[in-house]
Amino acid sequence: MDRRSFLSGAITVAALAPAGADAAEPPALRGAVDARARGLTPDIPSNQGRLLQAILQEAAAENRPVFLPPGSYAVSNIVLPSNTRLLGIAGATRLIFAGDGHMINAEGAALVTLDGLVIDGAGLPLADYVEGVVHLVDCGTVRVRDCDVTASAKNGLALDRCGGRVEANRIIDAKLAAIRAIESTGLTLAGNDVADCGNGGVLVWRWSEGEDGTIVTGNRIARIGAADGGTGENGNGINVFRAHGVIVASNHISDCAFTAVRANAADNVQITGNTCLRSGEVAVFSEFGFSGALIANNIIETAATGISVANFDAGGRMAVVANNIVRDLVDEGPYPADEQGFGVGISVEADVTVSGNVIDGAPRFGLVLGWGPYLRDVAATGNVIRDAPVGIAVSVVEGAGAVLINDNLISGAGQGAIVGMRWAERASGDLALSGAEEFPHVTIARNRA
Repeated sequence: MDRRSFLSGAITVAALAPAGADAAEPPALRGAVDARARGLTPDIPSNQGRLLQAILQEAAAENRPVFLPPGSYAVSNIVLPSNTRLLGIAGATRLIFAGDGHMINAEGAALVTLDGLVIDGAGLPLADYVEGVVHLVDCGTVRVRDCDVTASAKNGLALDRCGGRVEANRIIDAKLAAIRAIESTGLTLAGNDVADCGNGGVLVWRWSEGEDGTIVTGNRIARIGAADGGTGENGNGINVFRAHGVIVASNHISDCAFTAVRANAADNVQITGNTCLRSGEVAVFSEFGFSGALIANNIIETAATGISVANFDAGGRMAVVANNIVRDLVDEGPYPADEQGFGVGISVEADVTVSGNVIDGAPRFGLVLGWGPYLRDVAATGNVIRDAPVGIAVSVVEGAGAVLINDNLISGAGQGAIVGMRWAERASGDLALSGAEEFPHVTIARNRA
């Protein structure tokens, strides 16, 4: 049989199949409980939360999914039982918070699936005992997919000690953050669109430091504010706090009030392949008591500082900063600058290699190596630095540790290719020309200025 005959026969068989045949039904809906057949009525103003709760309980006991046909349903105080599978038609099945308590939560559920729903918080206040319009606690496997979550008075999705996947959702207009994940247990946040949130995009936090392993990849995050102020606790596209082993990869992050990716006290974090545009403060930040950070292959355009690996004074150490493009920086930030100031391409302090980066257009320094005595075992090799008044600023304060500066190409550094600094004060001429014999901790070789 040739290919044309085969396809013709297949089409004929499909056409003759009964319209209601199980084979033609989407696999996700086979055996599903139709909520409308159980009395749920779309597009009426009354709160149908109790009825939906009863339907979910019955279906979960039978291990069956619940299908919500298109339409709007006002609900409140839904508690998802274990084995909840709540399915709708993306963009057409709408759950609207009716107020007075919480909207959707679960605690201790082994499996929770939400798929194809619009979850609208309507901007109404949420009870003190929940942190988002959807708040899931101690849920072993969470699957939230192809949902629109909007207008939450707190966070969009709040996940405490949960595992699973949150993917291909659109989460907008949350007063706090789009996704707040606390002490996760094998969580993946992938391919979500996040925008217009008041204080944060994606938060991966722990109350105490520990292994976390959350993967944050392929998300598009835009227009994140810092409505509650501060100097960096708010206003970040992706914020990793005390969570170790987190991967932040291949995200597109733009127009954050502070930082595109901020890792605070996070060991063994990988920040790779992200595009970070128009960050108000530092675009990529690894800070405070961290140990181990890989920051590589990111594109950073327009920020007050490109990359900062900081706080050796608080134990922050050990990083690779490699193959990043940092360009078109500015010298103003969201608060008055400290002594180091804004307008820095890449700044590092302890046990760091900085290699293969291209920095093009830094208003103050291309590279900053150390700050006061906070410099130890840093190698800056093979970087290209263009159009920065000072190409590389290196700390020459007493107590600063060893630093190697070699094989860099520095162009357009009108105030010096390599300059020794005592805190914020210039302490040398151009060391690229004169050498660094007076500073025994500094080794300079084969740079092209």
